[in-house]
Amino acid sequence: MDMEGIIATELFNAVIRAVTGISPDVRRLLEKAYQGETDGKGQNITRSMLENLDVARMNDKAVCQSPGYPTTYLFYNDSFPVATVKPAVARALGEATKKGYLRPSIVDPLTRNNPGDNTGEGVPNIEYIYTPQQEYTDFFISFKGCGAELGNAMKIFTTATLDLSHDFAGLKKFVLETVIEAGGKPCPPYGIGIGIGGQMDIASKLSRQAISTRKWDDRNPDPLLARLEEELLSDINALGIGPAGIGGNTSCLAVKINKAATHTAIAPVAINFHCWVARRAGIRFFKDGTVESIL
Repeated sequence: MDMEGIIATELFNAVIRAVTGISPDVRRLLEKAYQGETDGKGQNITRSMLENLDVARMNDKAVCQSPGYPTTYLFYNDSFPVATVKPAVARALGEATKKGYLRPSIVDPLTRNNPGDNTGEGVPNIEYIYTPQQEYTDFFISFKGCGAELGNAMKIFTTATLDLSHDFAGLKKFVLETVIEAGGKPCPPYGIGIGIGGQMDIASKLSRQAISTRKWDDRNPDPLLARLEEELLSDINALGIGPAGIGGNTSCLAVKINKAATHTAIAPVAINFHCWVARRAGIRFFKDGTVESIL
C-alpha cells in the first residue's frame, strides 16, 4: 500500500477508535477518581461512566450519542504529503456517519442546514503545525462535546488585572468564577484547557490544543505552568461540584495550559472545557510507512 493509502486507512481507524472510547490517559484518571470518590452519588455516577465505556467498546458503538465537533492537529515535516489529510478525514467522517458511529450533527450556523455527513464549510477543521525538526508526523483527532462549550469563557487581561504581584490572583479568580458559573453543564469530571497569550483568536486555539493533544496525566515542562495547572486543579476540585455536577470529590480531571507571546498591553486568556468523554486518538507516521499509536 502506498503512503496515501496508509494515511487514509489509519485516519479512518483513528476516527473509529476515538468515537468508541476515550483516550487511555483519561480512562486512568477516571478510574482513579472512582476509586477515590467518597460521595455515594458521585461514586455511582463515575461507576456508570466507566460501565458505559466498557459497553461501547464491547459492542463497537459510539461512546456518546452526541458526536461532538471534530478538530484535527497535524504536526508535519517536509516529507509528509499534507494535501492528503483533509480529504481523507472528510471521507472518514462521512463513512463513520454512514456506518452509525457518528450522528449527523454538523450544520450551517445560520440556516441550520445539515448535509448529513458531519462535514461542511470549515469542517473538518485541521490545524497545521509545521515541525521540520521532527523525523515523523503526528496526527491527532478530537471530538470535543459541544455541551461543554456552554461553559467556555474568554477575557482580555492586562498586567494589572492578571495581578502578578499576588501570584496571578486575577487569573485564578477568573478560572474559578468560570467553573462555578458553568456548574454541571460541561459534563464533569471534565478537563480544562487554558490558552494564555497572543490575541483573542490565538488564546482560544491554544486552549483547545492544550486539552485536545496533551495527555491529561502529563506534566507541563514549563515549571510555572506546571505549578499553575496543579494549583488550579486542586482549587477547582475543592469546590465540590462533583461528577455530573451533583457533588463529590472530583469535578476536574486535568488542567492544561498552553501559552504564546503577546503584546505588552494585553494578556488574553481563554478557558475551554472538555467533557469527560475524551474522544481522542493520536497516531505517528514515519517516513518508511510504519505507524504507531501515541494517544
